[in-house]
Amino acid sequence: MAEHLASIFGTEKDRVNCPFYFKIGACRHGDRCSRLHNRPSISPTLLLSNMYQRPDMITPGLDPQGQAMDPRKIQEHFEDFFEDIFEELSKFGEIENLNICDNLADHMVGNVYVQFREEEQAAAALKAMQGRFYSGRPIIVDFSPVTDFREATCRQFEENNCNRGGYCNFMHVKKINKDLRRKLFGRFRRFRGGRSRSRSRSLSPLPPPPPSRSRRYDDRGNGRRYEDRDYRSSDRDERRGSVKRTRSRSPRRNRSPARDGSAERRARIEQWNRERESQNASSAYDYNFE
Repeated sequence: MAEHLASIFGTEKDRVNCPFYFKIGACRHGDRCSRLHNRPSISPTLLLSNMYQRPDMITPGLDPQGQAMDPRKIQEHFEDFFEDIFEELSKFGEIENLNICDNLADHMVGNVYVQFREEEQAAAALKAMQGRFYSGRPIIVDFSPVTDFREATCRQFEENNCNRGGYCNFMHVKKINKDLRRKLFGRFRRFRGGRSRSRSRSLSPLPPPPPSRSRRYDDRGNGRRYEDRDYRSSDRDERRGSVKRTRSRSPRRNRSPARDGSAERRARIEQWNRERESQNASSAYDYNFE
């Protein structure tokens, strides 16, 4: 039973917990929802509800006076807000994601989701933002259960074919230009020493080859690189070869000679005794000579 409840948690089959609040941190029914909204006590993601006010809030594409607005002006207004809120929130820690909804429904319009690298950074930002105002409006900030924005965003909107438009219940994330994104988020990559998820960049660079072995020169003085050989492997082979040659030059132990028979040993001992007696006699003679 417990495994079954865990498998359907946060899905449409879950009759206890609200799947929309679990996925996007907001529900169109609000506190009147028949299902539970499990508000997290700590999270790396903060939700600043209804914070961004579009210049064409009343009628999309029109200003409050009913005049048509240039889409470039609308985008410029949004990017100014994005940079302003990013600069303020980045004071509390490294920002992984900053998403602003382009939805028109009341429970999602102008919602700002900021995901920090650490939960402690989000907690510090939450404490600092409470009780503050932006453009004369109070800031409403809470922890959000959203940690995977792939499940929260509308895939049809990303493909420009969402039939529900601005009243979709999934996030329509408004985009900024690449230069601004590189400017804002690139600072954290520089602080981390340019670390990237790419495996090739995570590897430490190879050391430069030794100058005496990096190139060979032909008779005409033209440089020519080693073909199909790495200088490190060649050094290793040379070291191995030197060890082998050193070992080959080391003297080998002589094999022990075959043992003589008992008769031969006795003959040799007798010969050795006679030679010793003759040497003693001659040395004694020399010693007594006057």
